[in-house]
Amino acid sequence: MILIEFESVTKHYQLGEIEVIALDNVNFTVRRGDFVAITGPSGSGKTTMLNLIGCLDSPTSGEIRVLGQPVTCLDEKALDTLRSRTYGIVFQSFNLVPVLTALENVALPLHLHSLKSSEIRERALAALCSVGLGRFADFRPDQLSGGQRQRVAVARALVTKPKLILADEPTASLDTASALSLVELMKQLSAEQGVTFVFSTHDQRLLQHVRRVVELRDGSLSTIREIQPSAEQQQAGQSEVA
Repeated sequence: MILIEFESVTKHYQLGEIEVIALDNVNFTVRRGDFVAITGPSGSGKTTMLNLIGCLDSPTSGEIRVLGQPVTCLDEKALDTLRSRTYGIVFQSFNLVPVLTALENVALPLHLHSLKSSEIRERALAALCSVGLGRFADFRPDQLSGGQRQRVAVARALVTKPKLILADEPTASLDTASALSLVELMKQLSAEQGVTFVFSTHDQRLLQHVRRVVELRDGSLSTIREIQPSAEQQQAGQSEVA
């Protein structure tokens, strides 16, 4: 099932008299269950591409379809509805409310829906458990490590059961071990729950852990690579099946 389609998408910005080409004639698709990394040097168009995927910006030309529906002609109210039903967002800087517990932070998006308080708590706790932080439900952000805080942010993105989770440089504030652990968590959620992840990164060490790599250069799509599992990963998968 195709979630996102880019057809000849171009995005230009005007900075005074200078026209900046952020994306140039990009064709790209995201399917359900994909685990995709968008990579490239600073200024290559990674954040612009994520903003367009998430309907947070509109292209200068070309067409973007979400679940088969063209979005460039939608008004802001229709876009708000589409965004709330389709996307979860993970921020680079966590964006957790410091005075709330991990559970309360995860539950925040659910208060926008007509749910009983008992259901909100149940779903928020289930999301925390899915990222391995069930026993930290009553901890505040300042009582958690950076890696744990980002896991809380992932749980918050998951709690509304979105079709697609977008993350802009989600590992940039983490040390290497925590960054790898977070990417492995997202990979596990994608494999086990069918969650679709698209995230940007400049860290080349993370790319061997994803299924597809989209590389941008100066706003153009340079390559799309399918990553094959290593012999060790294949052996581990076979052992799990056995």
